[in-house]
Amino acid sequence: MTESTDRLDSTKLNSVESASTNIADNKVPIAVSSTHQSIDSKTMNHTPKAMYVTSGNSITPKGKLDKMPKMVANGSRAFIWYLLAIMVLILDQWTKWLAQTKLAFNDPVPVIEPFLNWTLAYNYGAAFSFLANAGGWQKWFFSGLAFVMAIFLTVYLIKAPRAAKLLSMGLALMLGGAIGNLIDRLRIGKVVDFIHVHYADVWNYPLFNVADIGVCVGVALIIIDMIFLESKRNK
Repeated sequence: MTESTDRLDSTKLNSVESASTNIADNKVPIAVSSTHQSIDSKTMNHTPKAMYVTSGNSITPKGKLDKMPKMVANGSRAFIWYLLAIMVLILDQWTKWLAQTKLAFNDPVPVIEPFLNWTLAYNYGAAFSFLANAGGWQKWFFSGLAFVMAIFLTVYLIKAPRAAKLLSMGLALMLGGAIGNLIDRLRIGKVVDFIHVHYADVWNYPLFNVADIGVCVGVALIIIDMIFLESKRNK
């Protein structure tokens, strides 16, 4: 009796071990409920799409990233604005040459009475004759300042946003004007002025030239761009 019982227990043990081995080796099929399979399939097919995308080290909502403006620099197209600067420079130097050859020093020639005269004058300083009587060192100071400004404007025109046409125009006008007055300082040590705006003998505006007009108009355009247009480009 005991021997029969031992044989029976041994047979059961072998059956259990065999079943365990088959399950471990994936030899025994496992029934899967069709309902569960359907639910899992639907769950996988309806996985939510990514609502955020990574940009560098930050995470940005996908829709917002698509609407972010793409700032494309002028790059090689900056040559268009360089042409404008060259036009300002040529006009400035040509009108100064005419003033020096056709006008007598400090002898007004009426153009539009009583508002505008051509009057040849020389400025050893900066705008409005600032530091005009400083003793000569101001020539190199303002020449160096104009040279640095010209380099800065040249580089900035390349990197400026292509869409910011008003900004680029202002930079080009400033560049042409800065180089125009720089040539005067290096060539003759002073700036040639000849445009005299006034009202009879009651009011007189300091004499200026085409280069000064380019610089002033350029600054005005840049300010207008900064106040009214830059924020719209960044939206």
